[in-house]
Amino acid sequence: MKRAVIVGAGIAGLATALRLHQDGWQVLVAERAPARRSSGYMVNLIGPGYDAAERLGLIPALTAADLGLFTTVLVHADGRPKFTVPSAIAEAALGKRALSVFRGDLESCLFDAVRDRVDIRFGTTVTSVDQDTDHVRVELSDGTIEQADLLVGADGVHSATRTAVFGPDFRVDLPYLVAAFPLTHPVPGVPESSATTYIGPRRTAAMVNLGPERSSAFFTYRSAEPAADLERGPVDALRAAFGDLSGGVPDAIDHLAKDPASAYFDAVSQVVMPRWSTGRVVLLGDAAWCVTLFAGHGAALALAGADHLGAALRRHADDLPAALAEWETGLRPEVSKRQALARRGMAQYAPPSRFHVWMSDLTIRAITLPGISGLVRRVIERANR
Repeated sequence: MKRAVIVGAGIAGLATALRLHQDGWQVLVAERAPARRSSGYMVNLIGPGYDAAERLGLIPALTAADLGLFTTVLVHADGRPKFTVPSAIAEAALGKRALSVFRGDLESCLFDAVRDRVDIRFGTTVTSVDQDTDHVRVELSDGTIEQADLLVGADGVHSATRTAVFGPDFRVDLPYLVAAFPLTHPVPGVPESSATTYIGPRRTAAMVNLGPERSSAFFTYRSAEPAADLERGPVDALRAAFGDLSGGVPDAIDHLAKDPASAYFDAVSQVVMPRWSTGRVVLLGDAAWCVTLFAGHGAALALAGADHLGAALRRHADDLPAALAEWETGLRPEVSKRQALARRGMAQYAPPSRFHVWMSDLTIRAITLPGISGLVRRVIERANR
């Protein structure tokens, strides 16, 4: 029986654990956090991400957690509506093979699928890695030493595995911050089954009202000093960046103040590497190719990456270098495309000027015109092939 050690119990790590277990591997997952974490922002599974979820057997559970489609209302700074984008536009763009779920629900589905099948150790980190042509030797902070056929670093954009094995110079930090968190109850001013979105120079604020325990908030903004804002924490940083807005924004931030730990709050970075593997160590998900939330598809790429890795390892059961080379060659074009889209997407989420905001409004208004939604659907379908 082949053995793998996976670092990270997020989407990428758990999906890899599930796929390798399905293929007969013995799997150990080491997670630095003391317990499971969840965050409240939404992820879309379409194209390769949906296909991977289907092959991993996750669709029934994810369908039960599907948030469905909703109307989006673009608003002014004081909360007054600008115009509405009907949910039918999203339906036409995404197609039928699509799911929208909270990231935490996706992680829960993955965790439930592997919890009784693989060894998951919380509060555990990797302290040293040594490898030769036949095995990789992994020493863990719990004092154990594991000998495996493969070490998978799926420990996110700040990957300690990447730094320890590949070096520290592959993360590209960008002058933006992102905050996303669940809302126990919808905030006032957001219609039911709708999202309100404010897009202004260098910032975006969005609140989604899908009912109790199904609502969330999303903020992103350009920052001159991301590290200083991270030090302030999400509540103070968001109040400084968005405190002049109305329309539910103050209520959302007050909600966060009751539980700041519920927020995903981080600087925006991409990871750009010439290779995702060396010997018997491979990186996967944000640890290898973080595309940022500006591109979307991060969760979908993590699922697809895990599924494709398992397929390549099965096809080249006795040739690990060939398996990893084939896997990376097949996946890299999609990752490169998504990273490029993210760099362009920054101007949409944090427009440089009021003129850019105006142009963005014109583009979004145009999408709502009769006949345009079908064109949008066809364009997105081609982009996701």
